[in-house]
Amino acid sequence: MTASLQIRQPCPPGACDCRREQLPDIPSADLRILHLTRQEEKRLLDRLENLQSLADLEHMQRRMYEQLGIRLQITPSVHEVRSMRGIGIQLLDLPGLCRKTRQSIPAAIRRGLEKHPEIAYELLNAHDLLRDA
Repeated sequence: MTASLQIRQPCPPGACDCRREQLPDIPSADLRILHLTRQEEKRLLDRLENLQSLADLEHMQRRMYEQLGIRLQITPSVHEVRSMRGIGIQLLDLPGLCRKTRQSIPAAIRRGLEKHPEIAYELLNAHDLLRDA
């Protein structure tokens, strides 16, 4: 017996710009994002808030793409980075990704970086921004 996969409930009409209703009309649409239910989203956000290392963050980036099709770019500013706001966290456009989710994923990552600033330092060092320090 096979278990059916749960699909996220649609947002109320006019409350979101996720373009979920257009997914069937887009030939190259990635439907994996619909498997991110609200309960799974809470688990993902909790996991992102409790990162342990830069390798853990990179692993989560890969898993988010493999399982949900979410492409996440994390890049430090080329200028001076004084706080976690100086680290750019962007989700690439993905039809079906809820507006609130697009906001909550970067916020959860920033909270994780604030809990473990050594991850932010590793990220800056990986981009060679601490070479003169």
